[in-house]
Amino acid sequence: MEFVWVVKRADLFDLHTPHGFMSLATARDEVERYVARARERGFFVERRHAEQDSSLKQIIPYNVLVRGTDVLLLQRSKKGGDARLFDKLSIGAGGHVNPEDSATPASGATDPIAACARRELDEELVIERVASFDPIGIINDDTNAVGSVHFGVVHVARVTGDVRVRETELLSARFVGQDELERLAADSSVNLETWSRLIVPSLRAHLPS
Repeated sequence: MEFVWVVKRADLFDLHTPHGFMSLATARDEVERYVARARERGFFVERRHAEQDSSLKQIIPYNVLVRGTDVLLLQRSKKGGDARLFDKLSIGAGGHVNPEDSATPASGATDPIAACARRELDEELVIERVASFDPIGIINDDTNAVGSVHFGVVHVARVTGDVRVRETELLSARFVGQDELERLAADSSVNLETWSRLIVPSLRAHLPS
């Protein structure tokens, strides 16, 4: 039984519900308000319940890996746990916030969203060096059943050296240039997940030129 961090939709949003990717660079106050609410007003519920209740938003740290000017493109195999992700391409490595992410060490309370973001990177990938790790915005998409129960906090991890997938039977990965990534996102026949497709048009502003 898995428990995941959620926020009541009414506690997360004001009268306006955002759609798509919202960048810190252009809407800092609004983005920071949503993230603060996700952090401060969240609680754990059983995942199978959260997946069926659109009055709750499951908080997902969504990590984009960048090496130089290239972006890591991931593809899930059909051996993973979530059939909705089978064979999909994605620029996001991340997952649900679990109780282990809200541990409270002697030094003080841990931010469960940041803790989850780091944990998910370590679980899925072997990264030689993370040079920086920064939030760049949030993402929300209520146009489909999956998006209606999730809310993403988007980070960019700038890495150097080798990056490898831990479980190669579940996941494959390669770095692609920005031009190629934008072509993929613009092609509706490409099996790119919705969040990635929404982020890519704004991603270049957060990457080295």
